[in-house]
Amino acid sequence: MAKNSFRGSKYKADANHDGEFGCTLKELRSLMELRGTDGSQRIQECYGDVQGLCSRLKSSPIDGLSGHSDDIARRKEEFGKNFIPPKKPKTFLQLVWEALQDVTLIILEVAAIISLGLSFYKPPDAEREHCGRAAGGVEDEGEAEAGWIEGAAILLSVICVVLVTAFNDWSKEKQFRGLQSRIEQEQKFTVLRAGQVIQIPVAEIVVGDIAQVKYGDLLPADGVLIQSNDLKIDESSLTGESDHVKKTADKDPMLLSGTHVMEGSGKMLVTAVGVNSQTGIIFTLLGEEEEREKRKKEKYKDGGRVEMEPLNSDDETEEEPKKTKIPKKEKSVLQGKLTKLAVQIGKAGLFMSAITVLILVGLFLVDTFWIQGLSWIKECTPIYIQFFVKFFIIGVTVLVVAVPEGLPLAVTISLAYSVKKMMKDNNLVRHLDACETMGNATAICSDKTGTLTMNRMTVVQVHIGDRHYKKVPEPDLIPGNIMNLLITGISVNSAYTSKIMPAEKEGGLPRQVGNKTECALLGFTIDLRKDYQAIRSEYPEEKLYKVYTFNSVRKSMSTVLKNPDGSYRMFSKGASEILLKKCCKVLSANGEAKVFRPIDRDDMVKEVIEPMASEGLRTICLAYRDFPVSDGEPDWDNEADILTGLTCICVVGIEDPVRPEVPDAIKKCQRAGITVRMVTGDNINTARAIATKCGILHMGDDFLCIEGKEFNRRIRNELGEIEQERLDKIWPKLRVLARSSPTDKHTLVKGIIDSTILEQRQVVAVTGDGTNDGPALKKADVGFAMGIAGTDVAKEASDIILTDDNFSSIVKAVMWGRNVYDSISKFLQFQLTVNVVAVIVAFTGACITQDSPLKAVQMLWVNLIMDTFASLALATEPPTEALLLRKPYGRNKPLISRTMMKNILGHAVYQLTIIFTLLFAGEQIFDIDSGRNTPLHAPPSEHYTIVFNTFVMMQLFNEINARKIHGERNVFDGIFNNMIFCSIVFGTFVIQILIVQFGGKPFSCVGLSVEQWLWCVFLGFGSLLWGQLITTIPTSRLKFLMTAGHGTKKEEIPEDELEEMEDLDEIDHAEMELRRGQVLWCRGLNRIQTQIRVVNAFRDSMSPYEGLETPKSRSSIHNFMSHPEFRIEDSEPAIPLIDDTDPEDDAPTKRNKTPSPLPLVLSPNQNNNASDNRGFHHPLHSLETSL
Repeated sequence: MAKNSFRGSKYKADANHDGEFGCTLKELRSLMELRGTDGSQRIQECYGDVQGLCSRLKSSPIDGLSGHSDDIARRKEEFGKNFIPPKKPKTFLQLVWEALQDVTLIILEVAAIISLGLSFYKPPDAEREHCGRAAGGVEDEGEAEAGWIEGAAILLSVICVVLVTAFNDWSKEKQFRGLQSRIEQEQKFTVLRAGQVIQIPVAEIVVGDIAQVKYGDLLPADGVLIQSNDLKIDESSLTGESDHVKKTADKDPMLLSGTHVMEGSGKMLVTAVGVNSQTGIIFTLLGEEEEREKRKKEKYKDGGRVEMEPLNSDDETEEEPKKTKIPKKEKSVLQGKLTKLAVQIGKAGLFMSAITVLILVGLFLVDTFWIQGLSWIKECTPIYIQFFVKFFIIGVTVLVVAVPEGLPLAVTISLAYSVKKMMKDNNLVRHLDACETMGNATAICSDKTGTLTMNRMTVVQVHIGDRHYKKVPEPDLIPGNIMNLLITGISVNSAYTSKIMPAEKEGGLPRQVGNKTECALLGFTIDLRKDYQAIRSEYPEEKLYKVYTFNSVRKSMSTVLKNPDGSYRMFSKGASEILLKKCCKVLSANGEAKVFRPIDRDDMVKEVIEPMASEGLRTICLAYRDFPVSDGEPDWDNEADILTGLTCICVVGIEDPVRPEVPDAIKKCQRAGITVRMVTGDNINTARAIATKCGILHMGDDFLCIEGKEFNRRIRNELGEIEQERLDKIWPKLRVLARSSPTDKHTLVKGIIDSTILEQRQVVAVTGDGTNDGPALKKADVGFAMGIAGTDVAKEASDIILTDDNFSSIVKAVMWGRNVYDSISKFLQFQLTVNVVAVIVAFTGACITQDSPLKAVQMLWVNLIMDTFASLALATEPPTEALLLRKPYGRNKPLISRTMMKNILGHAVYQLTIIFTLLFAGEQIFDIDSGRNTPLHAPPSEHYTIVFNTFVMMQLFNEINARKIHGERNVFDGIFNNMIFCSIVFGTFVIQILIVQFGGKPFSCVGLSVEQWLWCVFLGFGSLLWGQLITTIPTSRLKFLMTAGHGTKKEEIPEDELEEMEDLDEIDHAEMELRRGQVLWCRGLNRIQTQIRVVNAFRDSMSPYEGLETPKSRSSIHNFMSHPEFRIEDSEPAIPLIDDTDPEDDAPTKRNKTPSPLPLVLSPNQNNNASDNRGFHHPLHSLETSL
């Protein structure tokens, strides 16, 4: 029946005009849900074969689509675009609402509203006298009328704070989305259009396109395989199967989006894109699920958790003993230190404000009812309440000033600013905390090819026909038959995606597209004045009988051609020392093959290969083998038999020149206390030569330079297990690891990170470009992927993408990372000085004069200056080269060093002295009325205005002091390089003039004379001079100074918490601090809590074991991946699908209460080998690139 209906539709389609395609979206969707042989059966039943499917979709396997815009548009309309719509961003109003949730602000609003309400109540004048001294006093009508202004002003300033916060969040969200879309746009894919191979953005792929897939691709759409060479796919991101799946056109032709090509190449017909592809379907389900969650949230919040627990404990029992020993990767250390600090300050502030209120109320009651001996009269109640509200407002103001809600803001601004600027320095940051971690980096493990070198390979020496040419020989010096074998071998036995294109600019070098080593060989054929393209046209890719693609195990590539007489010829190329072992003949000067004995091979290694390698050349051997008809059909799957008995054609030396800027960049790293190690697949002589040119090795240094084999021998015990003690003997001196496999790289990185022999824990950055670098990039504290040469898999596993593949960009990243740290310390130094002073002034002032000298509105203005504006000004300081002159900060370095503590306390002493002098002796100095002990609604006094103005002036000048935190004398150094800083300081000054001169009643200010202004500015300026005095005092003398803002070290985490964290593969410090100090007034905390609630509800409602295997069988990592819901909690913070308010608050969304999220922690019995290829899986899309 099915067949008929399909056939019917087919005829109909032929009869119809062009508009209809021979299959519907629904048919294709159901086709792509099948796997393996079911899929190929369905294709045979319904379409005959893949060709039939192509013709139904009006596409040609050889030429692809025509590429006409109307055809493409029609396909997009019919089958959808290759785009998964992102979740709607939060609107500005939602962000405003979130900012309003801040507890301190809510308290202030309530207080302001009460104050407003009461200010309109006027008791009869007669009774006013009976309510005590404080209530009476001369109050003309106008002043009483203006009583409401204070409440209104507080409300207005709350609105200001809220808008600023919301705007910051909104712009951050916008930047974040911009970054995401930029990452998406940069991803291109190779397709055939009108017979031409072109690269198009992934979003432009349509159903019916013929796409070329190759090693390292992340498939952007679902499709059916047309032709393949040795294609192996890692489908773990969809199916959870860790083994690579071999794909062939007849047995298993189904290719799914979101999976990774691990080996080989091929062509596929795209059959589903965007929301109709397998990844798209999962994303859509997740979106719907979440909507449902929002409604169910409350219901599940209590119920869901309980049923989870038994499952959890069940799961952990068997794993428990294995897990404890493995050190975990610590995440967002800076964020953790800050949160802890903010919580401590918040507690102190709350304590101070509570005491302030109690003392004020106590003094008032004692004064009114005991000293004056009045009784409580009903008519006076509103007046008394008004006093209490005023005291309450003062208390809240102390709290507002004490809580540094600018801290999270400063971090965000600093990171966002850095990320934006790092784009210009060719660093595309995918995970925000990578930026800060880079500042702590102590070691960099770098690839050689493309990172330290130009990745523009050229053949510079050749050994051919018994002769060694130091430069490329003239074509007539090479015998004809050798020349033919050479040119055919190079042209056919290389990926057809590698080609030499004409230069973009006049007189430039020809462009190399594809694999650079292959491009060097193709360039060699051009130097020999031959055309490789002609040979490729003679043998198109479909005619190649069999291809053994290059992989890290084979280290060679071979292509088999079938001759017309039925015999076969195979061409091979590969690393010379490996391929020469498989040669038994070599072509001599007259073009004849002669025997090639092991002793000849040793001579060749000594006389040809080693001299080339010592000059830093990579040596490649080209060989061939004939399979005569008489031998019958060879067993192509038995590679060992196929790849023997070769005849060597020639050995070429390929040079990849060192990038000119690299030696300088490496020198900077070494000066900054960062060890650079080179990990490469090249042989040891080449590696040593290049490392010396780069400056990684210096003559006369004590260092190690070993090969992967030797490395493994030294670090493994008799049982073949890796031992940390053995590794610790090697890595401190290791500078070059040659002939290394991806496993070795991962082992080395893991070994350095887990090592405890040095005081300071090592923070390791790794660069990588190949698919096989994925595990090492994931394991490293910061993974750098190459933007140009890097495969999608590498980019997916990385934290930062180097858009120009250049090592010197890593140095810039280090600079920015250290700068983030410094910016935040600068901000803290400034902020804490203001906090200490403001709190003490408000507290003592209130206790002595029963009224805070700084009014609520003034405090809010000061709060705005010191929080929002200062965080903008100090967090945007550009980095200087000087940052690279000091050693890396460790993970345990306190945020506030003793020098900073000295500055904070020193300036506080100066400011307090000045303010208290003005407060208690100001009226005599300036000869004005005293502002102390004024009645409730008294007009603002000149006295208090001068106090307020001087206070703000001192902050402004101290902001300049805060620019330096390492005890430098010149605080103006480079101040004009930061226009944001200058404009903020200047802007604040102007606004302050306006507030004082025209602020009037709302700001409790009176216009001041020029002389008074000059005094205020002079006293403010004094803090710069005082700063010089403080700098003179050596910190070492002040033993009593404490440091503050330490992170919680792993040792300090209580046992029970460590146990809770067993399931997680990383410790997220920020989040631990938040859980530890269950404090309400930390800004952003409310947001974090709602997020955690949503995520937990989202998790709790999906019972993780429904229809899956039992928890027992989950002890393998990869089974964990088998269902999409587990994908979300990969080692990245949860995908923003759930709640992507802001990246830095996203971390806390993965906490316990989850069915043990992915134990990426491998048990010791799976030694490191296992950990590479298996412990590595990619989230569908990691946090930042989520669709």
